[in-house]
Amino acid sequence: MHKVSRRSFVGQAVVGAAALGAVAGRADAQLVYKSSDWKFADFKRLLKDTSRVKQLFEEIQIGDGRFLNNMKNSLNGLRFGFDIPADQIKIIGALHGPANMVNFDDYVWQKYRIGEWLKVNDPKTGQPAVRNIFYPAKSAQTHSTSEDPSDENSSYQDASIQTLQSRGVQFLCCHTATEEQSRALIKQFGLTQQPEEIVKDQLSHIHPGVLVVPAMVSAIALLQSEGHCSYVTV
Repeated sequence: MHKVSRRSFVGQAVVGAAALGAVAGRADAQLVYKSSDWKFADFKRLLKDTSRVKQLFEEIQIGDGRFLNNMKNSLNGLRFGFDIPADQIKIIGALHGPANMVNFDDYVWQKYRIGEWLKVNDPKTGQPAVRNIFYPAKSAQTHSTSEDPSDENSSYQDASIQTLQSRGVQFLCCHTATEEQSRALIKQFGLTQQPEEIVKDQLSHIHPGVLVVPAMVSAIALLQSEGHCSYVTV
């Protein structure tokens, strides 16, 4: 019978524990969503949307939120310039890369120093944003009830995410980008959390109505081929 010394036993136990830990770490990580992990049925409804005009905006860079202004301009042009009813317009914001972060609320921007990381300054302070400056409705601040689309204080000239959502824009969040960004944040700021802990924390603070998709590059392909969306990148 082969005798096992205490030293070899302890060594084998440590190796075994490390192996189990590695397996557990891989099990906890969720780099790839399966169809049962997200609101797949909601995405299928988006594919089958029967609006006369379906327009897909792909955005990677935040660029001071200029892409949000383009969405606003498209809504106004289609509705008022081409007389297409509002309920026959469906605009989709496919956000990944740095732009993915505009899908998250102030909690995420403050806790993970998003403004500092992405070099986004708050116009009110001139300092790196510790809030999502792209979300709140500007028309609510002006208290305007104007129905004139050319009135700069009206909701029609408000390119905030909140107002665009109220006009029917569907924003998409990329799960893959969120996973990758969690690792970038750990490296950038020396965070002690595990990547999946950050991902779960951020996804619990996503804006209402935003749909998380497994991988934006895949979602875009389906929205073009099966959803018949026209494509814009800005």
